[in-house]
Amino acid sequence: MSIALIVMYMQKHFCSEALRETMESISEKINYSIDLFRENSKRIIWVQDEKDKHGNIMNPKGFEIIDFLKPEENEKRIIQYHKKSFYETELMEYLYAEKVNTIIVTGYYPVDCIFTTTTRHKGMLGYELTPYFLKDAIAGDKKFLSVLEMISKTITIEKMEKIVKNN
Repeated sequence: MSIALIVMYMQKHFCSEALRETMESISEKINYSIDLFRENSKRIIWVQDEKDKHGNIMNPKGFEIIDFLKPEENEKRIIQYHKKSFYETELMEYLYAEKVNTIIVTGYYPVDCIFTTTTRHKGMLGYELTPYFLKDAIAGDKKFLSVLEMISKTITIEKMEKIVKNN
């Protein structure tokens, strides 16, 4: 099993005053996960959305990753132009080339992008990929998150640690 951590949409544009506390809170878990993946030489992928929820291109400041997180230069960046991170991006090709078959997804979701990316369309990719959502490390509407947990695979930090350290 080859594993990668995907950090989605943790951009300044999405970190409104209402979400600031939540995004700061999940950033602690994301940073812990990032450190774990770095220490074990595992891949980290940062997905950034080029557009806001209205389809307008974000200003450069809003496009930046929030200050609570620090991507490194050698970590993969995927720029997304649509609601699906696999559509017209290099994400799938990168995962395939790196032989990644398991992803741990964290971050913020605008509407249902994370669900669409990892669950609804994974069967159409022609590549076996198992997505897990890191428990308590996704920011967004609580009602949607509870549905996401019911219909998707979630993983705890403890279980993720074991997988990362043993693979």
